[in-house]
Amino acid sequence: MVRMAQRPGARKEKLANRLHYRITIKGTVQGVGFRPFVYNQALAHGLTGSVLNAGRGVVIEAEGEAEAVEGFTRVMRDEPPRLAWIDSFTAEELPLEGYTSFEIIVSAGGDDIEALVPPDVGLCPDCARETFDPADRHFGYPFTNCTNCGPRFTMVRDLPYDRPKTSMAVFPMCRDCAREYRDPLDRRFHAQPVACPVCGPSVEFNDAEGRAGEGEWRSLCWDALGQGRILALKSLGGFHLVCDARHVKALNTLRRRKGRNAKPFAVMCRDLEVVKRYCLVDEAEAELLCSPQAPIVVLRQRPDCDLPVELAPGLKSLGVMLPYTPLHHLLFGGQFDILVMTSGNYSELPLAKENADALSELAGIADFYLWHNREILNRADDSLAAVVDGDVLLYRRSRGYVPSPVKVPFEADRVVLGIGGEMKNTFCLLKQDKAFVSQHVGELDSVEGEDNLFSSLVGFQRLLGIEVEVVGYDLHPDYRSSRLAGKVPALGRYPVQHHHAHLVSCLADNGVEERAIGVILDGTGYGGDGTLWGFEVLTGDYTTFKREYHLGYVPLPGGEQAVRNPWRTAVSYLHTYLGAEAGAREAERLFGDTGPELAIVQRLLERDFNCPPSSGCGRLFDAVSALLGVCRRSGYEGQAAIELGELVLDPDEGAAVGAYPFAIDDQVISAAGIVRGVLEDLDNAESREIIATRFHNTIVQIILECVRRVSGVTGLRTVALSGGSWQNRYLFASAKKVLPEAGYRLLYHRNVPANDGGLCLGQAVIAYRRWREECV
Repeated sequence: MVRMAQRPGARKEKLANRLHYRITIKGTVQGVGFRPFVYNQALAHGLTGSVLNAGRGVVIEAEGEAEAVEGFTRVMRDEPPRLAWIDSFTAEELPLEGYTSFEIIVSAGGDDIEALVPPDVGLCPDCARETFDPADRHFGYPFTNCTNCGPRFTMVRDLPYDRPKTSMAVFPMCRDCAREYRDPLDRRFHAQPVACPVCGPSVEFNDAEGRAGEGEWRSLCWDALGQGRILALKSLGGFHLVCDARHVKALNTLRRRKGRNAKPFAVMCRDLEVVKRYCLVDEAEAELLCSPQAPIVVLRQRPDCDLPVELAPGLKSLGVMLPYTPLHHLLFGGQFDILVMTSGNYSELPLAKENADALSELAGIADFYLWHNREILNRADDSLAAVVDGDVLLYRRSRGYVPSPVKVPFEADRVVLGIGGEMKNTFCLLKQDKAFVSQHVGELDSVEGEDNLFSSLVGFQRLLGIEVEVVGYDLHPDYRSSRLAGKVPALGRYPVQHHHAHLVSCLADNGVEERAIGVILDGTGYGGDGTLWGFEVLTGDYTTFKREYHLGYVPLPGGEQAVRNPWRTAVSYLHTYLGAEAGAREAERLFGDTGPELAIVQRLLERDFNCPPSSGCGRLFDAVSALLGVCRRSGYEGQAAIELGELVLDPDEGAAVGAYPFAIDDQVISAAGIVRGVLEDLDNAESREIIATRFHNTIVQIILECVRRVSGVTGLRTVALSGGSWQNRYLFASAKKVLPEAGYRLLYHRNVPANDGGLCLGQAVIAYRRWREECV
C-alpha cells in the first residue's frame, strides 16, 4: 500500500520550496539495515530530520528542498535494502519543523506492533571475507555478522527489535563493537547480534559427558569426524548431527542411533564448486543455494557421483546446502568438503536447541558436542526446497523464511489461528491481511511435539502482540492438533475438512479469492463421510466446497500397517480390481515371500476387518511402487512414492511412452486399468522406468479429464494444485504443461508448502470466513 497525504494548510508553510514529509514504512524493516540506509540516503539528498524504529515500523521525518525530499521518498519506496520487505508505505506532508541535522533516534515501543521480525540470514560476503582475513579483528570468529546477515528470528524475544530484547543482551559490547554499532556509516550500525572474540559468544568442544576438550575447537572437530565419530553442532536454530559424508560406517552408525533407517540425510558442501562436483546444478538452483535464505535444495546427483549410497538410499537426488554461518565456514577449513548436516533429534522428536537439553536428548547419538553460549529463543529447522520447471517449491518452510508473512486478499478483523495438521505441523496466525505461518514444528505424536507447538505459538503471539480469537482445526477426531485446538481460548472454533484446507491454502497463497477447481493429491486426510480421502477433485472457495471426483476406495488392511508396508496396499489393489481369487494368485506370485503375514492380510481383506477404506493418491503410488518391487516396506513417510517418482524418464522422453487406460463412472475414478496395465507390462518384462512413467502419465491424464468435466458443468477455468503428491517433479511439471495448454489458469504453491506444512493457512482463512458468516 502506498499513500501520500497532505494536511490542510501545510503547503502555506513551505519556505523557499522546502518540504517536510513523515514517512511510515511497515513490513520487514527492522534488523535489515534500514535505519543506516535511511541515514545515508538522507545525507546524500541533503535532508534533515530523523528516523526511528517504532512498534508500527520505521518512521522517518524528512525535511529539505522539495525535489530532494521527493527523490528521497522514491528511493525509500522503490529501492529499499536487499533484505527489507515493504508491506505499506505512507508519506504525509506536514508543516516545516526547521530540523538542523538528520538523526537516528532510540527505538520506541508501544502496543501497536506492526513491524515484522526479520528471518535469519546467511553469512554475507563481507563478513565471510573478514572471518578469513588474518588482519581483521573478526578473524576466525564463529559469530561474525553485520546488518546484512546473521541471526534474527531465532534470537529475538520481543519488539521493537533491539539488542536488549534478544539473546545478545547478556553480551556487553566491547569498545570496538560499540563504536561500529553506533556509527550510522558503518556496516554494523545497530546490527543487534554484533560481536567479536573479545565480547561475544564463544564455542566449546565437549565429549559425550559434557566435559570440555583440550585444544583448538576446529582441530578437535576434524579429528573426531575423521575417526567416523558423530558430532552434535549447535547452529542458528538448533543442533545439527554431523559426520563425514564419505564415511560409510559413520553413516550407518548415525542411522542406527538416530532411528532413521532409510530417510535421506541432508549434506552441507564447502562451496558451490563442491556441490557441482557431486550434483547437477542449473542457474536457478545455484541462485537458491547461495540466497540469503540458504535452504537445503534437492538436487539431482551427477551420473558419476561417487558418494556412498547410504546418504540417500534408493534415490538419485540429494538434499544439499551451503554453509550459512561463520561457524559452518570455519568447520570446512579442514580436510572435509562435504559433511552430513542433519537435524539434531531422535527420529521425529523436536530439534534440540539448548546445550543441557542436547546433552540429554542426543545422548547415545552424539559422540561429541560443539556448542556455544548464545541462547536460541526460537527453534528453527533448516528449510527444504527444490527448483522444478523453473519454479522454487518449498517442501519445508522454516529458517530463512519465517516469520515473513504471506499476504492474503482481504482484511481480517479478528486474529485467527489455523493450528495445522498432525504431521509436518506448522500453525498460522492470521492478522489483518497477513498470514504468519510458523517455522516447521514437525510431528505431534509425542509430549515433546505438543510442547514444541505450544511454546512456538506463545512466542509468535508475543512477537506479534496478539491473542487468538478464532481457531480452525482439522476435521479428524483423533488428531492431536485438533484436540490441542480445544485448549486455546477463543471466541469460536471451526473444524475444517483436510482437502478443503489444502485448496484454500493454495488460493490464499496466490492472493486469489474466487471459486476454483482444486486437484488435491495426498496420502491421507479425513473425509466428511468418515473415510480416508486423498485423490480429490473439488470445487470450492473460502467457505464451502463440493467433492466432484475421487479415486475409488480400496481397503487398507491393518490401517496404519498398510501405510508402513506398501506391499499390503498393493495386495488390496489386486484384491479390489482383480477379484478375491485372481488377486490372491497375483499376491502370492509377487509377495509370497512375506510368508504368514500375507495370509493375515488376505484374511483381513476377505472379512473386511480392520480395513479402513481409502481414496489416497499416496496409497496408489505405494501400491504401484510395491508391485514394481521398488519399495515394499517404508522407512519414512512417502518413501515408496518418492522412490517411484525417481524412476521416471525425462519429461520429453516420458511423453512418448503413453499411459494406461482408466475409467470414470459416477464421480469415481477406477484404477482397474492401471493395475492390469502394470501387471501386463511386468509379464512382458517392460522396464520399471517405462512402467513408472506410464503410471505418472496416467495420473496426469486422469486429472486433465476430471478438470474438463468439472469445468464443462461449472464454467470454472481456474485450477489449484495442492497436497504432498505435488512435490513429485514429473507430476508437477507435466500438469503445469498440459493444464494451461488446455486453456486453464493454473495456481500452485509459491510461499508455503503444498504438503501439510501449508495446511494451516487454509484452516485459518476458512475459519475466519465461517466466523464472519455467523456474525452477519
